[in-house]
Amino acid sequence: MMDEAAIKAILARDAERVETYLTNQGPQGNPLHGLEIPQGLADAVAYSLMAGGKRLRPALCLSFTRLFAGDDEKALPFAAGIECIHTYSLIHDDLPAMDNDDFRRGKPSCHKQFDEATAILAGDALLTDAFFLMSSCAESLPAERVLQAINRMALAAGSAGMVGGQFLDMQYTGKQSIPLAALREMHAMKTGALLQASCLCGALLAGAENEELKKVAAYGRALGAAFQIADDILDETGDAAAMGKPVGSDSANGKITYPSLLGLDESRRLAEEEHQNAVSALEPYAHHAECAFLQGLAAYVVQRVQ
Repeated sequence: MMDEAAIKAILARDAERVETYLTNQGPQGNPLHGLEIPQGLADAVAYSLMAGGKRLRPALCLSFTRLFAGDDEKALPFAAGIECIHTYSLIHDDLPAMDNDDFRRGKPSCHKQFDEATAILAGDALLTDAFFLMSSCAESLPAERVLQAINRMALAAGSAGMVGGQFLDMQYTGKQSIPLAALREMHAMKTGALLQASCLCGALLAGAENEELKKVAAYGRALGAAFQIADDILDETGDAAAMGKPVGSDSANGKITYPSLLGLDESRRLAEEEHQNAVSALEPYAHHAECAFLQGLAAYVVQRVQ
């Protein structure tokens, strides 16, 4: 399996490609739009969109495109659109009416740097412009594939996915306890849906068949679960400087997490179980070099908290 240094190198390479694309063609008043964006809105969008991060979701899209022998350069606008959706969700999650977080990626949150109205509109712009970027892939890829991928991404980002999960998160905040099944469902929607869809969209853009998509979906589901469990653990045990936000913010905000419900040891065990599920889902592709990265990535996600 690929080691951590190699995994980070691939993530960094794809992150740089996505950031270059966003800088040149992203929703900041570029020629693709044909119209200029008001400067204050463009500033807020750029502030959050270019604030760093591993660009994990677009990297997954590009990696699965490569796994199924697709042209990841042609999938780049779609991957960039995924990052726009992810960034919009962070801007809105940080708002006082939601998680009320003052810092994101080591910088003041968008609503702290600008104001609440501008932050809301920046998020709205990113979500809408994301689909503009993704649909532009139809210029170089079969339109049917692009439509299928957009359909899947819209489902994952909307009321049955990320938005619905955020709603449940708000409903559960402040409660003493909820059933484990409810916690898993909420996180599968809020965090897992977008991660899984990033995998599926890359495979769809490359023309993967139905049986192949089932394996991709299984990997994405397990990776999303492992990622969220690890994120919950890091909120208790991580380093604030490395995370770019205060440690313990979930507990302070009355959030129910895997450690608060199960304890650290059982949370670590569950994260490892999901890691193994992700690895197993891709065993049919073990001969492919791209599989080593994807399986190694699942290991890297949980090794941070073991």
